[in-house]
Amino acid sequence: MKIDFHTHANLSKALAVTPEEFRSKMKEAKESGLDALALTEHFNAPNFIEIYEMLDTHFPYQHNYYDVDGVKVFPGIEIDVYETGHFLVVAERETIKGISHQLREHTEENNFIKVNDLNELLKGLNVLKIGAHPYRESTPWVHHNEETLASFDAFDINGKDLYKYGTEMKEKVDALAAKYDISAVAGSDTHQFFQYGAVVNHFPECQTIEELRNVIKNKDYEVQLSPALRLKVRAAKFVKKILKEKDFVTI
Repeated sequence: MKIDFHTHANLSKALAVTPEEFRSKMKEAKESGLDALALTEHFNAPNFIEIYEMLDTHFPYQHNYYDVDGVKVFPGIEIDVYETGHFLVVAERETIKGISHQLREHTEENNFIKVNDLNELLKGLNVLKIGAHPYRESTPWVHHNEETLASFDAFDINGKDLYKYGTEMKEKVDALAAKYDISAVAGSDTHQFFQYGAVVNHFPECQTIEELRNVIKNKDYEVQLSPALRLKVRAAKFVKKILKEKDFVTI
C-alpha cells in the first residue's frame, strides 16, 4: 500500500473544494501511484467541517477510512500550536470531528492552543501524531523540549521542504526521529494534484489507525522520493502562483 501522510483537500483556506473536484483529485492521486492518503486539512479552514460532511454524503466509510473510488482516505487534521509548530493528527472520523470542535476557540494566531494542552486533549484518544515539517524555518519543531518531541509517533519528511531545502532534508528528519526513537514518514503537503506521488510510503495493507501506528512503530515500511519530485512540486507551486496573480484565491 502506497500512502501519503500529509495532504489537503482545499487549494487554499479561501477556496472550498467541491465533491467533483475531490473525486478528480483522488483520481490523480491514484494515477500517481497512491493507494491511500491522510487528509490533514488545516484545522482553521473555514470549511473544515463541511469537508467531512461532503465526504460523509458522497463516499462510503469503512474501517477507519473513506473509500473514494478505490483510494483510502484516512481522516486527519493539521493543527497550529501557540509556541509554533504544526501537528498532524490522523484518526477515525468522529475523533477528528471532535478535535475540530474542541479547537473552535483557538483558530486565531494569537490564541492557538498550547502544545501541552493539545497533547492533553489527545491523551487517551486513538490517534496517530506526526510532527509536520520539523525543520521548516517558519514553523519548526526543533525548539520544543525533548518531552514534546518524543511524544510524536513520527516526524514528517515533507515534500515541499525537500524541494526548498534539498533532499538532504530527509537525512535530517531521519536523524531527528532516531534521536527520539520514533519514526519518520513522508508527506507531500500537497494542496494541488500535481504534487501527488512526490513522496510516498510503502506500507503493508492497513485499514485502521491501530494498523498504521503499528507499522510506523515497528518501522515496517519504506519511504520513496520520486525522481520527479522537483518537477511535481514546482508545477503545483506554479499553478498556485498563476491563481494568485489572477486574484482567484488568497494563498
